[in-house]
Parts: sequence; structure tokens; C-alpha cells
Amino acid sequence: MSDFDSVASELVTLRDFLRYAISRFERAGLVYGHGTTNAIDEAAFLILEGLSLPIDQLDPFLDARLLRSEKERLASLIEARVTTRKPASYLLGKAYVKGIPFEVDERVIVPRSFIGELLFSDVLIGSEGLIQEPDHYAHVLDLCTGSGCLAILAARVFPNAAIDAVDLSPDALVLAERNVAAAADGDRITLFQGNLFEPLKGRRYDLIITNPPYVSEAVMQSLPPEYAHEPRLALAGGEDGLDIVRQILQAAPHYLTPQGGLLCEIGEDRDILEEEFPELPFIWLDTEESSGEVFWLSAQDFPTRK
Repeated sequence: MSDFDSVASELVTLRDFLRYAISRFERAGLVYGHGTTNAIDEAAFLILEGLSLPIDQLDPFLDARLLRSEKERLASLIEARVTTRKPASYLLGKAYVKGIPFEVDERVIVPRSFIGELLFSDVLIGSEGLIQEPDHYAHVLDLCTGSGCLAILAARVFPNAAIDAVDLSPDALVLAERNVAAAADGDRITLFQGNLFEPLKGRRYDLIITNPPYVSEAVMQSLPPEYAHEPRLALAGGEDGLDIVRQILQAAPHYLTPQGGLLCEIGEDRDILEEEFPELPFIWLDTEESSGEVFWLSAQDFPTRK
């Protein structure tokens, strides 16, 4: 009997497979960060999604006995996670942001932007936030859209806005189109292929959101295998990681309405930006798992708009 057959036969309940997966993941030294941050959560997501169960309801199913076919599927997924080092979302073809499912594969990075959390936070939206009247926003841009997830989330937050979404990768946009077609507000989202603002000549936006590539070349050379499965185009940001962010900062004021704003994720190199652009009053926004990795600038903050 092979190791695979042994696992499928000896483990009985969902709890058994959860324990087994955690042990395998820990022994293999897997790396997380694609929707989960540890072996327990990764194992739970892989098992629940692998069995088409609600991904936020583990306890009711822990002692459920599994069918032979279900055990074989879970054993196969666990083995693939260890041997291929692919993130669970790639193995399952699914990722979730704010409870919303998105189709994913290796044409796009696994959705995990801190902007997804901020769009639903009081820090950004609401009477005490930077955006106090989201119903009044008419035009929103998601730059470097990838899977289209932030554009789809923005359509929920800004119910009266037309959402434009741009990506350089034609392959990514094929997948984004599928996610937009499946979204409840997809009819308000328009996809564009091109380099940053190039396909948007003459357009102005009340809000620009962007999670651009921002990984430095040194970090790109030492990425764990999990991240190496993601498209380099969506990660690499030049020598210090901020080449594309600089382009966005230079061009953004020409695409914002007078009362508009820019929300941009840049990773952990805020000191570089603050030193290079001392004239810009960056507002740094924190989330549950990040500090100072997303900034806000209003249109009036840019010298070219004053």
C-alpha cells in the first residue's frame, strides 16, 4: 500500500485530516501569506474548500466521517501542498476576500491586499473616515487589478460608481473578466489592458486604488517557493521595489478629480517614499496585519494640483 493509500484508509474524520495536514505542513516548513498566516488556518482552508464546505465553519464538521472519495481528494491536496509548494488557493482555484470568493490561478497573484480590508473600515469609509460620502462617488479606478478583486469590492462600497480596472497582463485580464462576470455588481466594472494609466486618456476619478508590484529585486531573488509560483510581473517593482509606485505618484494627479484621492499599497518601504517625496503629506493607514504599508493622498496634496 502506498503512503497515499495509507492516508486515505487510516484517517477517518475531518478532524483526523486536519491534524494530519498540520503535522505535514509543519514538518515540511511551508511558508504562508496567501490568505492564511499559519499551518492551522492553511489546513482548515484547504480541507473545507476542498470539500465544498463553508470556509468559516470548521467546528460543526470536525467529527464528520468522510467518504472514500473525499478522503482521497484531501490526501491528494495535502500531498500537493507539500510537494509542489503551491499556495492552497492555486490548488483549489479559489481565494476569498471579505468572505467573497474569487477564481484564481497562476495568471494572477493570490488576492491579499490590505486595501480589501480598508475599503470596509471606518478609517477609510464613513463619517469619521477619509471618504465620508461613498454614495457620491461616480468614478473609481483600480490600477493593477490582477484578478479584479479590488474592483469588485469597490463596486460594493461605492454603489453609484462606475469602476474602471486596468492591468498590463492580458492573461490576468482573462481571469478578471471571469470574476467580474460572476460578481453581483459586475455590470458597473470595465476592464482595460495596458500599462498603468495609458488606456485611460482623458478620464478623471474620484478615487484611485492600487496594489502595484512593489517587491525589490533582492527580495525577488530570495522568495520562498510559494511566492515563486506567482507571476513575476505582478510582484517585481524594480531595484528597490518602488519603480511603479513612483510612476503612479507622478501621473495620478492628472487622473484625479479636484476632490479625489489615491489609496496605494507599497509594502514596508515608506521611509524611501517619504525621503524622495518630502512635499507629499502621506497619510499611512494601518490594518489588523499591517502598519504603514498603505498610504492616502488627496488630489489637493499634489503640488501640480495647487
